[in-house]
Amino acid sequence: MLTPDALADLMASDAPHAVLDVRERGAYERGHVYRSTTLPRRQLEWRLPTLVTAPATPIALIDADGTLAPLAAATLGAMGYRDVQILGGGLAAWRAAGCRVVQGLNVPSKVFGERALHEWRTPQIAPHDLMRRIDTRDDMVIVDSRTFEEYHRGCIPGSISVPGGELVLRIGELVERPETTIVVHCGGRTRSYIGAESLRRMRLPNPIVALENGTMGWELAGLTLERGATRSAPAPGSRSHGQAAATAKRVAVEDGVRLLGVDDVRRLWDGRRERNVYLVDVRTADEYEADHIAGSIWAPGGQAVQATDDYFAVRGASFVFICDELVRSVMTAAWFTRMGVPDVAVLAGGVSAWRDAGGLIEGGQPSPAPFGWDAARAATRYRKPGELGDAVVVDVGMSDEYARGHVPGAGWICRSRLESKLPSAAPDRVRPLVLTCGDGVASTLAAATARGLGYKDVSVLDGGTRAWADAGRPLEQDATRLWDEPDDVVLKPYQRGREAMEAYLKWEEALDPDGTSPHRLLRDTP
Repeated sequence: MLTPDALADLMASDAPHAVLDVRERGAYERGHVYRSTTLPRRQLEWRLPTLVTAPATPIALIDADGTLAPLAAATLGAMGYRDVQILGGGLAAWRAAGCRVVQGLNVPSKVFGERALHEWRTPQIAPHDLMRRIDTRDDMVIVDSRTFEEYHRGCIPGSISVPGGELVLRIGELVERPETTIVVHCGGRTRSYIGAESLRRMRLPNPIVALENGTMGWELAGLTLERGATRSAPAPGSRSHGQAAATAKRVAVEDGVRLLGVDDVRRLWDGRRERNVYLVDVRTADEYEADHIAGSIWAPGGQAVQATDDYFAVRGASFVFICDELVRSVMTAAWFTRMGVPDVAVLAGGVSAWRDAGGLIEGGQPSPAPFGWDAARAATRYRKPGELGDAVVVDVGMSDEYARGHVPGAGWICRSRLESKLPSAAPDRVRPLVLTCGDGVASTLAAATARGLGYKDVSVLDGGTRAWADAGRPLEQDATRLWDEPDDVVLKPYQRGREAMEAYLKWEEALDPDGTSPHRLLRDTP
């Protein structure tokens, strides 16, 4: 067991380590240890091998009160992780010791975004000022630096989707005149500033500004977003490539970004079981799915900077960023260097250099089976849709998927807490129990837990709820039988309404270097 002081010492050290909060994302948002990584217990079998590549890495587990982390530790032990400790008493003990707790998600990245704004003095434009310039048809290009999916849901009228990692490479296709103003926006603050500063590093003659508070600030100002937009920047031509490549070469020198050859990267990757290594492909999803280095993870450049703790868990790991050549990987690596990550490099020549050297290339989005899958499947009995009888049906998938449509009569329990919630929801351990989820995978893993709790007749709906629907059977909608708190899904501030957006922006603008703010992000928390 770790004491709060021991955990604080570990996190202050330079030794590689990971601190994993195994509660659900909603609980994590309400309060967590700064620079811990949210990894709900139910995701361990899928995500941990890429988050922590070296089994000997010291790992600290945090939960609410010391009850969930021991269960997670058992899974980590079975997966081969050899140095796993638990914060005794969980976050409650951390609070009781007077240690700091922060709110929010991706807080380190948001802290860095505020630092970027103030340190580099990013020029901003207010929503109504931008609206006036749109109305008067000023010479402007407005680019949305979020993902295309976010852009499509709602953007500034007339803006073009150019995710942050693509800005330097593609802006030349959108701007022909040196007097054209470039406006960068996102949903709030961070990606606007990072995107604008990436463009400013190109030393363009164009005025470059970030939209103050993004689409949330736009709506709070009483202005209307455009919905369903599909505009995107064209593929970069030779002029754009040349301009971007010149920027990347200069930035690599200015920020000390190391370029590694294929042999150096291969040696690093071959040693990933002894030393944590992340091979990070920062290209678009289509490019990654077409071909990528086997074992590399996809984290498009803008998102990698915006949500570092979602993609990476080990402090002190080695990072190698990859793209087609150098532009996107260098720009992402430069931001990581400025964020204080000590071991950052770029694969010289990108994917093509790896391929030319005989390195293994794969396509698609990797979907490895979760740890323990073969054994769990072999031990599980499956029922076809229509064979449920009088069984108690429990859905262990995501709560929002459950609300959109579930097997009629099924109740919902988060798989992370099955041991504590299932006995009260299904007290008769002789009555048949059928578990389901979206595709039948999480429910297959959950079946072993139910058997361990003493349930005599446990089975899994074959193919999950999707198979049920595909068989033409009706689904029940809404959150009809929540037998657990649905804290696995976190809504964006703009999905929660005006008050939530106002609180979020006020909180983020005042973030200090330690991730705290004088303003409360979530008003229903201590």
